[in-house]
Amino acid sequence: MAGSAAVLEDSSLLSRLDRALLPLEKFCALLSGLAIFSLMFLAAYSVTGRKFFASPMAGYVDYIEAAMPIIAIMGVSYVQRDGTHVRMDMLVSALKGRMLWFFELVSVLLILLVIVALTWGAWEHFDRSFDCARPWCSRDSSIDVGLPVWPSKLVVPVAFGVLTLRLLLQTWGYGRALVLGLENPVAVPLNLSVAEQARLEAESLDGAD
Repeated sequence: MAGSAAVLEDSSLLSRLDRALLPLEKFCALLSGLAIFSLMFLAAYSVTGRKFFASPMAGYVDYIEAAMPIIAIMGVSYVQRDGTHVRMDMLVSALKGRMLWFFELVSVLLILLVIVALTWGAWEHFDRSFDCARPWCSRDSSIDVGLPVWPSKLVVPVAFGVLTLRLLLQTWGYGRALVLGLENPVAVPLNLSVAEQARLEAESLDGAD
């Protein structure tokens, strides 16, 4: 379906919970962006040291590996909320009404099942590397400069935990739309054309008056 994604809001409990979770998702996405931005400086510092001082940054690869979970995972809940995550919608884009909400609900439930399993496994993986009886509370560390590995491992279950909350809200939203036969449900991403976006914005302004 062509057009942009939009998440509608109203005064319902579902919409209030959606808006309450959004700042946390934005913060996680910000951390992901800052991690990418910081790697640019690390790369410049390492290349400059290698080129002019024959001394590249020690542990450069270790820092990249530590930042990779933040870059790859922390923003996933934010893009899931907006519907901008990678998805195959050739079939879904042709659906309307309850059939569309049914397929979206099934998709979200399958994703939720996988993410809950991954969250559990990621937490177990973190727990195996965390031990406060050891220096830096770490049972393992990176090879070059000995960075503790558990903070990077903790990022994964935390990010997946936030995503689980988002998927639960979307399950509620799609289920509600399916049962009630809603045309434009709240708290779920809607693929809207430019004309539809303009109409909904006009309606919201009229309602505010």
